[in-house]
Amino acid sequence: MPKRFTQRIMRVLTREDYKGLRARDLARALRVPDEERGIFSEAVEQLKRDGKLVVGGRGVVGLPEIADQVVGRFQASSKGFGFIRPDTAIAQGDLYIPAGESLDAISGDKVVANVTRRGTRDGQRRYAGRIVEVLNRRETQFVGTLRREGKQWFVQPDGKVMTEVIAVDDPGAKNAKLGDKVVVEVLSFPTQGYYANGVIIERLGKSGTSATELKGVIKRYKLDDKFSRSSLRETRQAVDGFIAVDEIARKGPAQREDIRDQAIITIDPKDARDFDDAISIKRLPHGHWKLGVHIADVSHFVKPGGHLDKQAQLRGTSVYLPQHVIPMLPELLSNGVCSLQQGQDRLVKSAYIKIDENGKVLGTRFANSVIRSTLRLTYEDVDHILDGKKGGFDKRIISLIGKMEELAQILQKRRRKMGMLEMELPKAELIYDEHGQVIDAQPESTSFSHTMIEMFMVEANEAVARLLDSIKVPFLRRVHPEPDSLAAGEMSQVIKLCGYIIPKDVDRIGIQKLLASVHGKPESFIVNLAILKSMQKAEYSPATIGHYALASLHYCHFTSPIRRYPDLTVHRLLQAWLDGSLTEKTVSDFAEFDKMEELGAHCSERERNAGSAEDDLRTVKLLQMLSRHIGDDVMGVVTTITNFGVFVQLEKYLFEGLMTAEDILRQLSAERHGKKKKSFTRNSRHGRNQKGGRRRFIDNCPYKPGQEIRVRIAGVNVPGRTLDLVGIPKTSGK
Repeated sequence: MPKRFTQRIMRVLTREDYKGLRARDLARALRVPDEERGIFSEAVEQLKRDGKLVVGGRGVVGLPEIADQVVGRFQASSKGFGFIRPDTAIAQGDLYIPAGESLDAISGDKVVANVTRRGTRDGQRRYAGRIVEVLNRRETQFVGTLRREGKQWFVQPDGKVMTEVIAVDDPGAKNAKLGDKVVVEVLSFPTQGYYANGVIIERLGKSGTSATELKGVIKRYKLDDKFSRSSLRETRQAVDGFIAVDEIARKGPAQREDIRDQAIITIDPKDARDFDDAISIKRLPHGHWKLGVHIADVSHFVKPGGHLDKQAQLRGTSVYLPQHVIPMLPELLSNGVCSLQQGQDRLVKSAYIKIDENGKVLGTRFANSVIRSTLRLTYEDVDHILDGKKGGFDKRIISLIGKMEELAQILQKRRRKMGMLEMELPKAELIYDEHGQVIDAQPESTSFSHTMIEMFMVEANEAVARLLDSIKVPFLRRVHPEPDSLAAGEMSQVIKLCGYIIPKDVDRIGIQKLLASVHGKPESFIVNLAILKSMQKAEYSPATIGHYALASLHYCHFTSPIRRYPDLTVHRLLQAWLDGSLTEKTVSDFAEFDKMEELGAHCSERERNAGSAEDDLRTVKLLQMLSRHIGDDVMGVVTTITNFGVFVQLEKYLFEGLMTAEDILRQLSAERHGKKKKSFTRNSRHGRNQKGGRRRFIDNCPYKPGQEIRVRIAGVNVPGRTLDLVGIPKTSGK
């Protein structure tokens, strides 16, 4: 299918460093296998017919030139100017919109702009735009905090979409008071010299409290935290129809294997709300293993096309916010009959994977089963057992954990040989008081207990994907394209600044070696981040792209149907195969590729939105905590250097703040004056480059990426989601 290459082609063409390649060189940059060059050529021709690319002299592939008018999404800057990202990518990239030429557009709005010439720079024509029409608004409702200046009331919006205050009248109409979190509907958007104007439509509560900030994030990200009556009614019917397990396990059309007497355990975080995967392991003769991965049989309860199914599909995923979950399915299912709770009879789909002593898969069998989880363990429990602290645990459980560790190490060794990438980008674990306020943070655990479960889940996901691929039925895969050579080249430049040299065309094994070389060092985060940025994000798609980071050709998500809709679709296909209705001859009776592609795009978007909501609320809670530490000195690592300043990630809190270029230059000037040396003035620091132009801060910054430095927390802006840092003067006694 040509579609599998179109997105990758456009991603390369829109890169700033793309210089123009012929089709065959472009295919080489994208590492297209020789046997797929024909499909790649079809993709190029399709994009050409759609007007998304042009083929110029000598067959060079490029983007169309800018026209007199551009339509696209506007992105505003806090300094007044902005950019438009065109709907159809153009050779000139994003269109610059000077301050005062944005009409009343805000970030995310779809706009029309007239284009004018701005002269040339470095031999290249430069263009600017003036927005003449807003076609549609990304947002008209905003969440923010009610403020007052004199007699005028304002709402300071949360986040970075709307950065200017919104003037409001009569806040008392919704009983809103100073400092309350509110939802405001904008009536008129800001223009040069005029505030936006709006009306408060809802009061959420006192800004800053845990409950209110949670409500604010739910509103901002349009998260559906209520189930329809029809969905709840279907849920109750499904639960009421859950007949005795002994009857389900009997011989007959609904036959299920009864494995309730086996040692089967769940391992999850200590604050987990639902348990959708369980593990069993048997040691076989000749050094072989039998891995059992048992996944909650959600498809038994949620039937296609019903109200419950439609609402689950719209949600796409559960949303795991700090101290709060918005489930994809009602709790009667997600935290009830579908959750593999200790000592409870539950329905599952079992994948039995036979593995040899080197981790090679020898065979796979699938079955509908009924289990009774022997024990619910946390990652901390498993860590204690692995560390030899076995008191209080049954011998059968201790033996099972030992087998799990041994098999997981075998699988990990095999995957490393295949080129699996093990990224180190830890998040901070938030520590709360009894009121739900964050009082501290620490890096999340990366113990081997997490790796064990990951290894087993990946094996089960691959096993199901191999089965469905053998039938040639379209299904939602979890795909992760390999980085193109241009992106890898950019990654190499960033890593070079950290003091490491890697080939421009580095492969997976080279990346593995690099990751191993920076393990435990201050620059580890920035190197891992540079590698991550060189890749596209993993997403759901029926395209046979594979999963680059896992070095997996056949991959899907099967192991979390309680919280991910794509997993539920895979379960339904597996059930169709189990009951004999899905065969190579009946593939056409199931979902079409195009419909699967649409569903995959929707589920990917919902996943991104859920992740953004989680990150946003975590940011609020961290910033609230850091606001009580203004003036504290902390260690950090330089992550990014720009012309306006230096971003530093705090090592303890794993949160990024900004040291402005202005503050850095002022501090350096003061230090030089103190040493009675030539002052570090704007003229002496920036000076002139060889071409007579002003030097940029980024070219003369005293820091480098990956450098460990001590910084001081200078300011916190919770509504704007930003942290201000300053460097520690060398004369400071702190």
